[in-house]
Amino acid sequence: MTTTPTAGARRRMGVEERRQQLIAVALELFSSRAPEDVSIDDIANAAGISRPLVYHYFPGKQSLYQAAVRIAAEELAGRFSEPHEGPLSGRLLRVMRRYFDFVADHGPGFSALLRGGTTVGSPQTGAVIDEVRQAAYEQVLSHLGIESPGPRLSLVVRSWVGLAETTALTWLDGREVPRRELEVQLVHDFVALAAVTAVHDEETAAVVRRVVEQEPADGPLSDLVAGLLALLPHPTEAPHGP
Repeated sequence: MTTTPTAGARRRMGVEERRQQLIAVALELFSSRAPEDVSIDDIANAAGISRPLVYHYFPGKQSLYQAAVRIAAEELAGRFSEPHEGPLSGRLLRVMRRYFDFVADHGPGFSALLRGGTTVGSPQTGAVIDEVRQAAYEQVLSHLGIESPGPRLSLVVRSWVGLAETTALTWLDGREVPRRELEVQLVHDFVALAAVTAVHDEETAAVVRRVVEQEPADGPLSDLVAGLLALLPHPTEAPHGP
């Protein structure tokens, strides 16, 4: 009598195909739970294979996590890629929307990765995150049309990349502020950081002038400009003396 395979029979995979499957499964699990809460057994069960077979392809959860982090980091870095068309504020807003899409889809893993922990706190994963930050930094500079920024402008861009991370992590903790508001706020934050530095640095001042000149009346920065003007005294008002 000939037997036929059941619907749940396991399909044999090549080495690279199986590795990619395990990385995809790990990414899915790390997206819904903190990495330290995911076990090798969880990964094996989700992949439909035995625990020893997972170890055949990866020596431990740390190595599997590092492989998953590499894939996720490449995707996250890609979120900063944007065509060099239109006002800078619109480009940054589109980048922030894709960035928060990623954060929303990979919340626990994103949080654990950036905050560190027993599972993720390794030089290898730290180096991967540094690569993402560097990629974001370089993308922003490319939109500014600057290859070798001075130290003050460089600090502005790196500070803003760090602020985006911190804002995303804070949002994940309670999601008390609507993400759409935070996306616009981060665009405002970039210009605000640059404007403060522009007082002391002509290179940054030139960037701010160019950004403001290119901004349309209905652009993301229009609310910022209107808000700042509202804080200033009316021209007919005499300043308060001591």
